[in-house]
Amino acid sequence: MREFLGSTSHGDVPGVWHSFPVTIWRDFPGASTTARTSPASVTVGNFDGVHRGHQHVIARTRELSPGLPVIAVTFEPHPLAVVAPDHAPRRLATTERRVELLLAAGADEVRILDFTRDMAAWSPQEFVDRVLRDELRAAIVAVGENFRFGHRAAGDTTFLREAGEAAGFTVDALDLDGGAEPYSSTLVRAHVAAGRMREAAEVLGRPHEITGVVRKGDQRGRVLGYPTANVPVDEAYAVPPDGVYAGWVVRADGERLPAAISVGTNPTFDGIERRVESYVLDRTDLDLYGEAIRVELVDRLRGMEKFDDVEALIVQMAADVDQTRTVLGL
Repeated sequence: MREFLGSTSHGDVPGVWHSFPVTIWRDFPGASTTARTSPASVTVGNFDGVHRGHQHVIARTRELSPGLPVIAVTFEPHPLAVVAPDHAPRRLATTERRVELLLAAGADEVRILDFTRDMAAWSPQEFVDRVLRDELRAAIVAVGENFRFGHRAAGDTTFLREAGEAAGFTVDALDLDGGAEPYSSTLVRAHVAAGRMREAAEVLGRPHEITGVVRKGDQRGRVLGYPTANVPVDEAYAVPPDGVYAGWVVRADGERLPAAISVGTNPTFDGIERRVESYVLDRTDLDLYGEAIRVELVDRLRGMEKFDDVEALIVQMAADVDQTRTVLGL
């Protein structure tokens, strides 16, 4: 066990936002220093993206147990990355961002289970006994109705209710809402993969975002009058199709700056590396190199094009900026 203070051991961007205490269980069992001595209300899930369904579960967890701390238990890495790596989904947020969003949604504490092959072999009963009963002293456990856990996902909400009765906690399995198509991380990924950013935002409750550290690119944008903050694309995360988007650049201090955003390889200049390049509207004075930023993607303006000459590209970039202003209501 250790305290999570703004960095992870799984490749996330270190120190992106701020430090917050979060318990990471690494050498289970025997993490007696983390065991609670008083009851808590607990919710468990992958919580990738912390979409509106997840937010509903956390809110309901608090409603069910006024006066008890709400603890969100999540996993790192995603269990499929361990048991079936070829089928692991692209992530919607870094671990740090997931923690921040869980706390913002109403969790008092986040506990991250370091998911290993040993943990994947736990039976559902073992998970209940070791995590929910012994470590967290759960009084109430709230999960999505499709929650599965334990070896080969053998545990479901029916089992959890029965095991909870014996262990001394009650269980509430919740519909994740969303109408005909319930809110889910899978649905968000599908929208992002298709470039449907407004639909993704409807499920998330906010724009889909890409997080990274700004690094120097080819610096052509500065020459063209449109300097950009460049973040390399990490294919482990959900990134929309190549094209131009309207959105926002969010700095570590919370400042939000309107931006026209290009996702792709810059084909006019025969680029190879896929990047997220953000031009902050009307700003040529920003020095963001080395800074961790979030890029929020509000709407897709057009697909990626290869222009015959630089002059045609500049004309289109001006049109993209105008359209960005319209989309963002500026």
